[in-house]
Amino acid sequence: MESQKKFEPEFSFEFFPPRSPEAVEKLRVTRAQLAQLKPRFFSVTFGAGGSTRERTLETALEIQKQGFEAAPHISCVGSTRESLGAVLEQYKLHGIRHIVALRGDQPSGTMDSGAFRYASELVAFIRETTGDHFRIEVACYPEYHPQAASPAADLANFKRKIDAGANSAITQYFYNADAYFRFVEACEESGINTAIVPGIMPISNFTQLARFSDACGAEIPRWIRRRLESFGDDRASIRAFGLDVVTELCDRLLAAGAPGLHFYTLNMAGLSTTLWQRLGL
Repeated sequence: MESQKKFEPEFSFEFFPPRSPEAVEKLRVTRAQLAQLKPRFFSVTFGAGGSTRERTLETALEIQKQGFEAAPHISCVGSTRESLGAVLEQYKLHGIRHIVALRGDQPSGTMDSGAFRYASELVAFIRETTGDHFRIEVACYPEYHPQAASPAADLANFKRKIDAGANSAITQYFYNADAYFRFVEACEESGINTAIVPGIMPISNFTQLARFSDACGAEIPRWIRRRLESFGDDRASIRAFGLDVVTELCDRLLAAGAPGLHFYTLNMAGLSTTLWQRLGL
């Protein structure tokens, strides 16, 4: 963990673009609550094949106008060089200097992977076309990407993104701190010394969490899964237990030298705010 201790801890929150006028208003309320915590930035996700591109831009611009740093996601799957270049130009014109570059998920019902197959190619394209204008975040996977052939292959994929010009990384969420510690050690052994910020998923809905985790390869440790299952529809117990589990996880990560935390909010403020207060941030 020595490579991570040299970075000043940064804390951030992630949103997805709202899909209705009611959801827009709800997100504004959420953002106003989280803005009081003075995070380093807010990131905004980008749908498969750019399906939420305009809403991502609108949300990011609203964040910027309120005086906060926005980091919109951009993904290469299902996109052309021209469309990606146009998105980057829009972001530049609007003064956005921070993006999260991802491969992205294949849009349902399509086979076209787009101009680039890998996030490392997208990072290289961003550097080629925009120079050092953007701070580029990329994703990494302490429990390994579900499509990776092996842990070594997954680490090599991550290193290619860093070598292509990424500045720092945000992990997929996890609930096993040791997985993160071992991943960072493997990165150090491979010569990767950039900031690797843990992604944190608060727990409020077990069914939803299980679905997300099965899809993205994030492991819910058996003891946590069984406890959550035992609560059934008792949301209050799920929330209380989840807060205890995630607070302890975050405490361990920060105590060991993690360079901050990135909260996957699901456009809700309550759990992230409570975690923030419990951690004394």
